[in-house]
Amino acid sequence: MPISDHELTGAWSRVLDLSGVKPGQNVTILTGPATHPQTLRCAIHAAQAAGAFVNRLDMLPVNGALSHSRDPLAYVGSTPLTGNRAAMEMCKASDLVLDLMLLLFSPEQAEILDAGTRILLAVEPPEVLARMVPTMDERDAVQAGARLIERSSVMRVTSASGTDLTCPLGQYPAVMEYGFVDEPGRWDHWPSGFVLTWPNEQATSGTIVIDRGDILLPQKSYVAAPITLTVERGYVTCIEGGLDADLLRDYMEGFDDPEGYAISHIGWGLQKRARWSTMGLYDKEQTIAMDARAFAGNFLFSLGPNTEVGGERNTACHIDIPLRHCTVALDDKLVVENGRLVEEVQA
Repeated sequence: MPISDHELTGAWSRVLDLSGVKPGQNVTILTGPATHPQTLRCAIHAAQAAGAFVNRLDMLPVNGALSHSRDPLAYVGSTPLTGNRAAMEMCKASDLVLDLMLLLFSPEQAEILDAGTRILLAVEPPEVLARMVPTMDERDAVQAGARLIERSSVMRVTSASGTDLTCPLGQYPAVMEYGFVDEPGRWDHWPSGFVLTWPNEQATSGTIVIDRGDILLPQKSYVAAPITLTVERGYVTCIEGGLDADLLRDYMEGFDDPEGYAISHIGWGLQKRARWSTMGLYDKEQTIAMDARAFAGNFLFSLGPNTEVGGERNTACHIDIPLRHCTVALDDKLVVENGRLVEEVQA
């Protein structure tokens, strides 16, 4: 349902305040052909009201002939900023970049962050943004999850459907997504609300069963029949099942890149305002399905790149897969039990 400019501007104002926007700071807004005009309009109003100098940097699209769909996450790694030094210098000179275009999994994003610039991604529909305006309490819960990851040596994920996955930890840091950017050089995504890390390279092993009702992204589809993934030395080596497995296998084969089969980030959802069912209410081109990635108690894992934490696996194939009804343990401590948060360890 549409919302008013007044309501969305208020949401932006709260997020910019949480992100520490002050009078005299430089805010650059990255836009592209898919940027929602109301999101842009209200972001500009809120940033100007905060006293910031506001710039808009509108970029031409790339990767259209390479991507398998119109979803901006269907082909990652290169962006309109790739090789564009003038645009890069503008972003690096800014205090805050509002990414209404989507830079994720790109070297350019890492370079901008290294300059101390904060980046906030916001590409979901306006009403989704307004429904999940982040809070300090949500930040605290995500930070608590990150502390658990940092002091753990292994994540084990099991389910009644047959998932049994062991992920040694320690090579990469925990990554926190709570919806605002309150430190120099920080990236985040509004809306979000989950914690993740990358397992040690070539160390993850076991079986993942993507069960009925679990979600494939960027396909934005609920799985109708189980898909079984065999994981050996950090890579998916076998994809078995019916039609859904055939579709996933064919999609991945289209990239012709063995690095796309690597286990990428792993973690769990903490966002209690996100709903597993919401994706089914939207046309596939309206959303990137952050509800699916963030709903409380999911186990979210991905396949593909690791450049977000300084790795060298810069593959264009990136697939996020949120699973329901899993149990997630860090060493001997449960954080999710049968798809529900274990509340006492989230504080």
